[in-house]
Amino acid sequence: MAVRKTYLAVIGTALMLGGCSFSSEALWPTLAGEEDTTQNNVVASEPVGANATTSYDVAGSTQPLTGVSQTGTFVGSKVENMQQELNRLKAALNEHNNELQQLRAQTVSHSQAYHGTVAAISARLQVGTTPGNPVLVQQWNTAQSELDRVNDDIAALNSLANKVAADSTLSTFLLESVRSAYQVSGAVDEDHRQLALLEDETNRTTVLIDRLLNEISESLSRQTSYVSTERANLNALALAVKNGEIFGDSLSKRVFQSQAAPASSSPRMAATSDRPLVVIRFDNANVKYEQALYNAVNRVLERRPQASFDVVAVTPNRGTPAQVALNSNKSKRNAQAVLRSLTDMGMPSSRVRASDATSASVSANEVHVFVR
Repeated sequence: MAVRKTYLAVIGTALMLGGCSFSSEALWPTLAGEEDTTQNNVVASEPVGANATTSYDVAGSTQPLTGVSQTGTFVGSKVENMQQELNRLKAALNEHNNELQQLRAQTVSHSQAYHGTVAAISARLQVGTTPGNPVLVQQWNTAQSELDRVNDDIAALNSLANKVAADSTLSTFLLESVRSAYQVSGAVDEDHRQLALLEDETNRTTVLIDRLLNEISESLSRQTSYVSTERANLNALALAVKNGEIFGDSLSKRVFQSQAAPASSSPRMAATSDRPLVVIRFDNANVKYEQALYNAVNRVLERRPQASFDVVAVTPNRGTPAQVALNSNKSKRNAQAVLRSLTDMGMPSSRVRASDATSASVSANEVHVFVR
């Protein structure tokens, strides 16, 4: 009896082990397969970059439409023609989406090259250099060329937008044609089934075209604003290279987009009770005023981003009329130089105006800058 019990126990253990082996072979491979499938799906759908979602959706939804069979009816022949038009539209959409991604990658490359050159110039100016250093002048010209390439990318984006807009017009016309075909007599049930399939695919394609057109429009807006800002920064950097010292970011970053204040009927006179923001005394041939002017204007714009400025050429009211007239011409040229410095620093020309005045309280030509 003991031997029989032992024998039964051994058989039971073997069956249990066999069951475990069966479970391992039957269940674990299935779970592993599901896990791998999930991981593959995640990798396929996860965006690689900011624009990868669009590329994935467009590429996955622009496959040629198949499954349309000939029915021998007039409507059936129309369905075949519209299917061919839809497939051509999908191919064009896929091509235009790829072109957008290439343009974006190209713009990134050009922008990186531009900022690298600007950083090299700024680093050299930060430690100090000679005015008009030819090395920095050459680097500035290179930076301008690289920014021009970004501007060329904007032109290419505009051209692409026109192509996608044409695709949008074609998709709208195709969708109307499909819906009108439902009303044509002499169709069989298969024709209407295929028309419904064609309508659904055209609707999906239209959505993708609109999405692509919106992305191009947003890219155009961002890149145009970027180039405009960097043009102003380059102008400020040119002034820094000319003087051999860095001032800071362009003043345009402090300026809000708003309508310029209307000009008054009479110019501000130097004898006004308002205190000038900056007084520049031109008592020698080489007056370095740019850094002090930049700092003062920058502080004002931090508090009042919509501020405008008056640049007043002040001439001493001394000597003969000929001497006063001669000093007045020199003072006006000095005021024009100050005004150019402000615009080079990024201040919009509509926010700065120049005038002139004479004063008995000054002994040399001066330029006064007022805030208004």
